[in-house]
Amino acid sequence: MVRGVGSENVRKILILQVENIHSMINKRFAIIGGGNLGLAIAEGLIKTEKISNQNITITRRKTHLISHLNDKGVHVLTDNVSAVNGADIVLLVVKPYQLADILLEIKPYLKPELIIVSMVAGFSLSSIEAIIGDKIPLFRGMPNTAIALCESMTCLAYEKKWESRKNEVFEIFNLLGKSVVITEELMASATVLGACGIAFALRFMRAAMQGGIEIGFAADMAQFITAQTMKGASELILQSNHHPEQEIDKVTTPRGITISGLNEMEHQGFSSSLIQGLITSFSKIDKKDK
Repeated sequence: MVRGVGSENVRKILILQVENIHSMINKRFAIIGGGNLGLAIAEGLIKTEKISNQNITITRRKTHLISHLNDKGVHVLTDNVSAVNGADIVLLVVKPYQLADILLEIKPYLKPELIIVSMVAGFSLSSIEAIIGDKIPLFRGMPNTAIALCESMTCLAYEKKWESRKNEVFEIFNLLGKSVVITEELMASATVLGACGIAFALRFMRAAMQGGIEIGFAADMAQFITAQTMKGASELILQSNHHPEQEIDKVTTPRGITISGLNEMEHQGFSSSLIQGLITSFSKIDKKDK
């Protein structure tokens, strides 16, 4: 028995939890765009085991590239209209230049009961509403490809009028990793830090592996040690909420080897080059949404 909670309240809580699970299982997803990110989302939804694979539909013109999803019970189509018709959640994961035409294509089949989540960079909520109207619950999201492992960092933005539907969206993306609300003005920044950030982190990993080989490890062992070390570093910050320097201070001793290595990296421009890389990527994004 939960302290301070009567048996009737406990029963209601358990019933609500079961209903939420059944609600998620019964949701029907349409992923419009089966490229790298769209495929990763489909794989993540499958991995959660909270959603019936039969309730996932994904579209792509070259369906043979994602045909393996058919073996898992996922519907793989070329027809966006068929995918959207009857869906509860529509995830738009297409190229920016494709979005307007696709929205016009599916507009007649969109109903106020469903939810749309756009993951298309450069298209504001208002620009999408200008095409489909303002009666459909609409969100913008920016996950990263770790969503395939249910480890994405997803940033979400929406207008206040859809506050009543936000929990449905958060329930989905919290199954697929972690999610936070940001203002729409920060969506370009979220793309760089969270989505591009995967590539930046992996480039650091590759460099560390190469250094590991230089000092004596075989490539596969260098990769394993580097990957687990990065995972451990991330968990130190996520679980403690400490600033990275707090954890760095625990490793750097006076005249020690760690501080010598860090200082040489900084001398070679490690931090500044990373920051400049982020700024360069940000400058490539059209910050003025269409």
